[in-house]
Amino acid sequence: MSSPRRDEGPGSSEDDSGRLARRLGTGDAVVIGLGSMIGAGVFAAFGPAARAAGAGLLIGLAVAAVIAYCNAVASAQLAAVYPVSGGTYVYGRERLGPWWGFAAGWGFVVGKTASCAAMALTFASYAVPGPWWAQRAAAAAAVAALAALNYRGVTRTALATRVLVATSLTALAAVVVAIAVGGGSPANLGGWGEVGGYGVLQSAGLLFFAFAGYARIATLGEEVRDPRRVIPRAISIALLITVAVYLVVGVAALLAAGPARLASSAAPLTTAVEAAGAAGLAPVVRAGAALAALGALLSLIAGIGRTALAMARNRDLPQWLAAVHPRHRVPHHAEIAVAVAVGALVATADLRGVIGFSSFGVLVYYAIANASAFTQPARDRRRPRALNLLGAIGCVVLIATLPWQSVLAGTAMFAIGLAGRKLVLARRTHPRSA
Repeated sequence: MSSPRRDEGPGSSEDDSGRLARRLGTGDAVVIGLGSMIGAGVFAAFGPAARAAGAGLLIGLAVAAVIAYCNAVASAQLAAVYPVSGGTYVYGRERLGPWWGFAAGWGFVVGKTASCAAMALTFASYAVPGPWWAQRAAAAAAVAALAALNYRGVTRTALATRVLVATSLTALAAVVVAIAVGGGSPANLGGWGEVGGYGVLQSAGLLFFAFAGYARIATLGEEVRDPRRVIPRAISIALLITVAVYLVVGVAALLAAGPARLASSAAPLTTAVEAAGAAGLAPVVRAGAALAALGALLSLIAGIGRTALAMARNRDLPQWLAAVHPRHRVPHHAEIAVAVAVGALVATADLRGVIGFSSFGVLVYYAIANASAFTQPARDRRRPRALNLLGAIGCVVLIATLPWQSVLAGTAMFAIGLAGRKLVLARRTHPRSA
């Protein structure tokens, strides 16, 4: 097992020509995490969750929050010791071995590339009330524009995300206030006893998709100042804010529209506002959803690029992806590759399919993060090992609740990645037989 790559700090004597610049403080890191979590999920996830569990989606929200907290604890604990780009790809390599690290990195890069496509398509569905081809074109344009913004440097990413998060939170606040003024029926929160355990867990799996953005903070570990202090604090703050926002919005939406109307709606918060007699706010909801999707997409592109950079440094991906721009200090080759892949998905994929596919990869990623944190010695631990065990088990359980098509596609994706790595390693070991 290799020794940890700890933060050398700005005065390091090591050659930093291939390293990223540490420019982010706690506030920037929190905002990037919020931009990843308070994205399209809060505007879209309550509909599918209501179909799965009715008003029991609030229980599912609590389950998802607990598992997300366990994952956040593991990620923060590991990031404090390994403050470099790559997130669980690095943690898995250091704590469990190269194959586990590769599995985590592969799941993150492929799964989150699908998430990027989902965010781009969600943006277009809210922002462009036109034919499908116009929405696809708008989604592709959004990917290209945000990739170009990320290319200019991580501080610009943080600044843009701050604006998008503020706008999204303002829209959500307007929705909640409108519902509070218009009133709702407490009876809409009943019927929990009719909900089966599988339905609640399925709603938790769907809602977890919207929580998973705090990993973006860990993948930016090489660009955060004082990472041992900043990363754990930023992850905890971002997650707590997101849980509070989701709980308030979820209760408000159920009170106004009830689970049946939410379940049948493609835009559940718009439906909730209209049910509360505030249809005039529907444009505000659409604008907030579009901007939230852009914020999530912006942070996702940044996080995937950093994980691809770390994998390329270890030759688990083509080394061309390890390039760091000499001026902007970003993994520009990796971000270009991500933008091209997302653009292809946007042109060909279905929104529901990419969400399920992404969830599979993300949950595997966090299961490995929890397993990695479980192996850390007492001097590096911040919370009991029981939380790591609970997080790993929770991730596996949520994987089992995904639609079978998502499980099948995710399993095939991991099989292809692992088989490809084995073939590459065999060719490196026996080049003449290749």
